[in-house]
Amino acid sequence: MSYLDFEALEKMDERAFLNRHPYPWANPAGLLTDEGFRALRESLPEAERFDRIFGKTRQHGQKPHDRLSLDYEPGMPLSPHWQAFMEELHGPEYRRFLARMLNTNHFTLKCHWHYTPASCSVSPHCDANWKLGSHIFYFNTEEDWRPEWGGQTVVLDDHGRFKTRSAPEFEEFDEEIESIAMGNQSFLFTRRGNSWHGVREITCPPEYYRKVMIVVIRDARPLKQFTKTVKNWFRRAA
Repeated sequence: MSYLDFEALEKMDERAFLNRHPYPWANPAGLLTDEGFRALRESLPEAERFDRIFGKTRQHGQKPHDRLSLDYEPGMPLSPHWQAFMEELHGPEYRRFLARMLNTNHFTLKCHWHYTPASCSVSPHCDANWKLGSHIFYFNTEEDWRPEWGGQTVVLDDHGRFKTRSAPEFEEFDEEIESIAMGNQSFLFTRRGNSWHGVREITCPPEYYRKVMIVVIRDARPLKQFTKTVKNWFRRAA
């Protein structure tokens, strides 16, 4: 079984993506095969395995991004479907897709699952400099979710008004675009100086979760890594 739809990946237009306003983003449907999506959704990791990340202080006065979180590690116990999907995500075809869309081959990947319960949100923020972007795969369907409960990734445009080291509210942005976060949809975006995004407060009933798996695309350029190493050394020495 294939999980990624390689023909759908090939059809993605990198020029349209890179030129999108206010920063590169896309919300395509069907990047997973129908059979693969069903198999992955039915064999998601159990919530009991996740770490509870609640009340964690964020920089710049931003509100905590409360959630359950599970990091992928090679060799961890997963269903055969998720093991095979992780092999595809770390395989050459998906890497070529990301290299084409982001216009660089200098990256590494880290994957994790986030389950978000009621009353939690992702406050508006721009990602850290070490990120090139993220690819979010949504795994809620009509069987366990309603669009009015939220969970949509929101693209936010401030027209350059806010410093990235600040904590604006959703209502302060000039424009917003909500992704489609139901069914076999995903959300790919790149980090820029103005790549503001977030998720409004979830309003689902108890025991329900917004379920996503995120591929984090990390910058692997030698200069970036050297700069990060030097900063870490000075931070430890201080």
